[in-house]
Amino acid sequence: MLRMTFVIGLLGLGSCNADETVAGYGGADRLWELTELDGQPFDQRATLTFPETGKISGQAPCNRYFAAMEAPYPWFHAGPVAATRMACPELDAETAFLSALADMTQSEVSGDVLILRNDTGREMVFTASE
Repeated sequence: MLRMTFVIGLLGLGSCNADETVAGYGGADRLWELTELDGQPFDQRATLTFPETGKISGQAPCNRYFAAMEAPYPWFHAGPVAATRMACPELDAETAFLSALADMTQSEVSGDVLILRNDTGREMVFTASE
């Protein structure tokens, strides 16, 4: 009986390393492109990826960004978000994107769609890029 308990305990250790974030529930290994922000089409290119457990990164309209992301699915918390600092004409769109990303608290992955939202009604809709 002791041997069986030990084996069962060892089998359970492997699940401790599982990614419990949105990446582990369908978000990883994809490039997500923002298509809507707060119900409006997002006309600039902005992406989101999950390069490794506990991390997000992507391309905002002007700059690359990255952050820690360790909230268990379906929760979402990116922060603090850091970005490179190149100037470009799309800085207003970039500010809107990064601000919204920092405000998101929930995530949902459904096939090729990733939705981030918060309790105040803000929403970001991403689609998986080919």
